[in-house]
Amino acid sequence: MLLKARSAGGLRHIPGTAPRPRRLFAGGIRAAPSPGGVDAHPWRSAPPRPVPERAGAPAGVPLSPLIRGRSPGGGASPAGSPERWGADYQLARRAPRIMRPDDANVAGNVHGGTILKMIEEAGAIISTRHCNSQNGERCVAALARVERTDFLSPMCIGEVAHVSAEITYTSKHSVEVQVNVMSENILTGTKKLTNKATLWYVPLSLKNVDKVLEVPPVVYSRQEQEEEGRKRYEAQKLERMETKWRNGDIVQPVPNPEPNTVSYSQSSLIHLVGPSDCTLHGFVHGGVTMKLMDEVAGIVAARHCKTNIVTASVDAINFHDKIRKGCVITISGRMTFTSNKSMEIEVLVDADPVVDNSQKRYRAASAFFTYVSLSQEGKSLPVPQLVPETEDEKKRFEEGKGRYLQMKAKRQGQAEPQP
Repeated sequence: MLLKARSAGGLRHIPGTAPRPRRLFAGGIRAAPSPGGVDAHPWRSAPPRPVPERAGAPAGVPLSPLIRGRSPGGGASPAGSPERWGADYQLARRAPRIMRPDDANVAGNVHGGTILKMIEEAGAIISTRHCNSQNGERCVAALARVERTDFLSPMCIGEVAHVSAEITYTSKHSVEVQVNVMSENILTGTKKLTNKATLWYVPLSLKNVDKVLEVPPVVYSRQEQEEEGRKRYEAQKLERMETKWRNGDIVQPVPNPEPNTVSYSQSSLIHLVGPSDCTLHGFVHGGVTMKLMDEVAGIVAARHCKTNIVTASVDAINFHDKIRKGCVITISGRMTFTSNKSMEIEVLVDADPVVDNSQKRYRAASAFFTYVSLSQEGKSLPVPQLVPETEDEKKRFEEGKGRYLQMKAKRQGQAEPQP
């Protein structure tokens, strides 16, 4: 029987008995108070504890040297601010999760949408926590954009996913979060980095979710970090504006399409948004939307090549408007470009507020997914070449080819694609 003594500071461990328990809190796992020590719960007035660099972070995940634990004015921060939370505030970690059969495809590879959903959950936690770090109007962070996400290595059934998120930049009304995903083989203990993603969130007032609030700033150890973050912010803002001209595009069904054409593989999924898809404030989790988008893109890729397919990368996902509970959403996917070993699929999300006659159908999100075809041994296979038929399809094919050459040049360290 475990013996404990109660004191003014809480429960203390009696020397000579079983090891003291560990307690769960919002930032992860923390040990219960040691004998004679101060209770370490974040809601009690405990002095700041020293936090080692990279505390609790998976090996191989770099952390930026942001100054943690100080308010922008340099003095003590208010309750619930980085000074109270320490590294657990700046770096959020989801509890490790083992990948199960319902997370994967028939070949045992974890769905890209499952990983995207875990990434978004970690980003939402840390950004919401940051946006509520100062006294003021309470808010919830909503996903506005996901930068290009590369799937560096496939994750399989039985492996454990470790997800960590860190705030890297704040503008007046948005938060940039860097998320890393690592997989662990619990039989061998080996770990590998599988995903790195950058997400942008905006704080929405709990009193009025259409109202965007200001973001508490972070303090940087070097001025260059803020300048680099501002450049990234301006670039993503410009790209978001450029995607809006495509918002009128729709995917139309074609009867009896020919194989390898756009119409042959295009697919749509209709989903009624229920309470389980939404935040406590009535709009859809960004991770739920991304998971559905990946499912549709995967169907398009599988129809086109008729083999096992996996997500290779996701170009920027732009969330143009919130999706509310009760909406019917249509997720449509169509092939835009194929190289020798990859496929680009455009995915569009339209929301229809069927219970609200005052609002018309609108474009809620859009993105480009890249898939590769794999053999049963996990080796890449050639992809059947897409046959564009209409002028619009040919135009989208050339645009996709440009994106493909640009990313290929970037991977090779070239400034411009070579002819």
